[in-house]
Amino acid sequence: MTTLDAQAEGRRRADHLLTNLSEGADDAADEFLAGLTDIRDLVFVGAALTAIARAEGRVLPTAQRAQASTRQLKLGQLRDSHRDDPEGLRTWLRRSGEEILFIRSLQAIVAQLP
Repeated sequence: MTTLDAQAEGRRRADHLLTNLSEGADDAADEFLAGLTDIRDLVFVGAALTAIARAEGRVLPTAQRAQASTRQLKLGQLRDSHRDDPEGLRTWLRRSGEEILFIRSLQAIVAQLP
């Protein structure tokens, strides 16, 4: 698989995880993550989730954007501490997905403000 193919597959998998999490299908999300056993696959999904979180976080108001950036740094530390541990990387992916949902909820609140 080429790097471009791996990136596209990582994005597809990231979208699948986000769909499960946003629908409240926690068991499906856990099952999906358990099926990802290769560290390379886990990292490509994480890269896609990070790109989504950073892009969506940029539209938040300044204070919330700063807080989102701090949370991204902490997620990066979690990733780094589990570089060779698939289970730890799965935790990183789940928390990254939950962070995106949180950013989206903040966006929805901001959109409702006058």
